[in-house]
Amino acid sequence: MPRALVILLGAAAAVVTVAGIKAMAWLLCPVLLALIIVITISPVHQWLRRHGVRAWAATAALVVLGYGALVGLVLVLVVSVSRLAALLPQYAGRFHELLAGLTRALGRFGIEPEQVRQTLRSLDLGKVLTYAGELMRGVGGLTTSLVFLLALLLFLIVELNGVGARLAELARDRPHATVALVGFSGRTRRYLVVTTIFGLIIAVLDTIALALLGVPLAVLWGLLSFVTNYIPTLGFIIGLVPPAVLALLDGGWERMLLVILVYWAVNFVAQSLIQPKYVGNAVGLSAMTTFLALVFWTWVLGPLGALLAIPATLLVTTILIDIDPRASWAAALLRAPVSARAARRKADTR
Repeated sequence: MPRALVILLGAAAAVVTVAGIKAMAWLLCPVLLALIIVITISPVHQWLRRHGVRAWAATAALVVLGYGALVGLVLVLVVSVSRLAALLPQYAGRFHELLAGLTRALGRFGIEPEQVRQTLRSLDLGKVLTYAGELMRGVGGLTTSLVFLLALLLFLIVELNGVGARLAELARDRPHATVALVGFSGRTRRYLVVTTIFGLIIAVLDTIALALLGVPLAVLWGLLSFVTNYIPTLGFIIGLVPPAVLALLDGGWERMLLVILVYWAVNFVAQSLIQPKYVGNAVGLSAMTTFLALVFWTWVLGPLGALLAIPATLLVTTILIDIDPRASWAAALLRAPVSARAARRKADTR
C-alpha cells in the first residue's frame, strides 16, 4: 500500500480510537485509577507472601490498605471543602473592598472607573459561592463512583494471586509482551513512589508555612498541593491560586505575596528543578512528551486525566511501542535523553 494511504488510515483509526476513549471516559478513568493503585501497593502483597502469609490474609491486608488510603483521602477532602463553602461568605465584604480599591488604583492610570466596573462585574464573589454550592452538591454524586472504584479495587486485588502464572504463560508465546508489561508496572510504580514522596514533603512544608502565616484551611491547601503534585508542569500553579486568593481576602496583598513567595521557594524548586530529574529517570519520558500528555489526557478524560496523564501515557506506549520490537524508533523519540554518564554506566553493565 502507498505510504500516504497507510498514514491516512492510521490517522483515521487514531481519531476514532480517541473519540471512543473520550466517550468512555466515565468508565476508563476509575478503571485506570484502580489499576494504578493496585500496581502501586502490589509489592506489599508480594512481601507478605514471601514471608509466609497465606494468600487470603495477604489479599485482605491489601484491601484494607487500599480502601483505607482512598476513603481517608475522600473524607479529608469532603470535610475540607465543606469548611471552605462555609467560610467563603465571610469574605464577601472584603472581596468588594478589594475590588473598589483596585478600581481607584487603575483610575489613577487613566482607566475609566466605569470600564473597570464593567470588567470586574464578572468577578462577583456571589458567582464563586454559587459554584462552591454546585461543587458541594456534586460531592454527593461521588458516592456512586467511589463505590464502583472500591469494587474495582477489590476485584483487581483478588486477581493479584494469579498474575505470576498468567505472565509466565504469556511469556512462552509473547516474551516481548511480558517484558513490556512488567516494565510498565515497574515504571508506573517508580513514578508514583517518587511523586508521592515529593508530594508529602511539599504538602507538609506548605501546610506548616500557611499555618504560620495564618491562612485559613491550611490543611486543605496542603492536601491540594499534594494532589496537584501528580499533575506535571502546571500542578504548581493550580495548587497556588486558591491559598493565594484566600490569603489576599484574609490578610491583604502582603500576605498573598508571602504565600506566593513560600510556594515559589518550596513548590517551584521541588517540582520544577529537583523532582523532574527523578521522575524523568523513573518513567523515561521527555519533558515535551510529559507536557503534551498532560494536555491530551486532560482533554480526553477530563480533570482526572491531568492526574492520570503519566500512567496513561506509559500504558499507551507499552501497548503500541514496547511490545513491538520494530517500534523502537518511536520509543527513542518519546524517551528522555540519556546522559553520557548513564550511557557509560549502561555500557559497563552490559
